[in-house]
Amino acid sequence: MSRIGQKPIAKEQDVKVEASGSAVHVEGSAGKMDLTLPEGFSLTTGEKELLLKIENERIADGKIHGLFRSLLQNAVTGVKKPWTKTLELVGVGYRAQTTGSDLVLNLGFSHPINIKAPAGITFQVTENKVTVSGVDKYMVGEMAAKIRRLKPPEPYKGKGIRYTGEHIRKKLGKAAKAVGGAAGAK
Repeated sequence: MSRIGQKPIAKEQDVKVEASGSAVHVEGSAGKMDLTLPEGFSLTTGEKELLLKIENERIADGKIHGLFRSLLQNAVTGVKKPWTKTLELVGVGYRAQTTGSDLVLNLGFSHPINIKAPAGITFQVTENKVTVSGVDKYMVGEMAAKIRRLKPPEPYKGKGIRYTGEHIRKKLGKAAKAVGGAAGAK
């Protein structure tokens, strides 16, 4: 049995959770989200907490008990306060701007890159920082990773798109290696 799966999920007062069969609908001030529980699981809703239970141990897999409890916890947290990931653009001429719900990036290529926001995801741009936010934690992380993959930070000058707070280990380069190699030969 999963230790994480047995923990109850704290429910805020302004978050509504409706469970009918395997479908779970979570709604809050920031948005709404739907989840489908696997076969053999049930959700017990109380005033202040939710509890994910295994109904039929022969059908339900105990390994995914903790996974679905975490997914449900993320949904309850996300509809209350949206999940966010912030990316920094580092480099001369690297710019980002929003047009409607889309994101337009100039990353040194011959053309600008347009990224359409999927349902439930919003982009904000301030001072070359792109903030991806939404109710679904997985979609926010996936969209941020997709944007970062367009121009990952390179190890020599550190140019590219990085997460806020991400540390890039820089390499020395040819000039520093040549000086070090010549000094060691004497």
